[in-house]
Amino acid sequence: MTSVEDLKKIILFENLTDKMLEQLLPIVQVKSFEGRQIIFETGSAASYFYSLRRGKVLLEAELSSMIIISLGAIKPGYSFGWATLRKEAIHASMAVCAEPSEIFIMPKDELFNLFEKDHTMGFLVMRKAADILENRLERRTAQFLKVITKHPDIAELLGL
Repeated sequence: MTSVEDLKKIILFENLTDKMLEQLLPIVQVKSFEGRQIIFETGSAASYFYSLRRGKVLLEAELSSMIIISLGAIKPGYSFGWATLRKEAIHASMAVCAEPSEIFIMPKDELFNLFEKDHTMGFLVMRKAADILENRLERRTAQFLKVITKHPDIAELLGL
């Protein structure tokens, strides 16, 4: 059984009041996954939002049948499945467990219904989501710039 204390450990929900967290409890399911078990696939409908309770999840992209790259690792307390927060969205990457994991799963429609009923909760969650995603974008941009400037052809063009 999930508790308010469990939800307080999720970074996305850290600004929510106990009352707001209590409203979330009925829609939160806990599911256990084995290592290498796929949570969702690239191109699948984003019908659920996920927060990691225990374990480790990798976000991966398949460049070819021979090459799969890891886009990031999710640690306990962090969320994933961000496409769910958009209308009619699909997943742009695959989520797979790196080890046995427990994941909080929230149905998109029920989550949005809560946000419609409690606009303050919806605002707080979306504001925190924007902060988290901005940080992720800045980190990925820095990584991209570092990699691109190390490429021999680009380095030559830039005079590096």
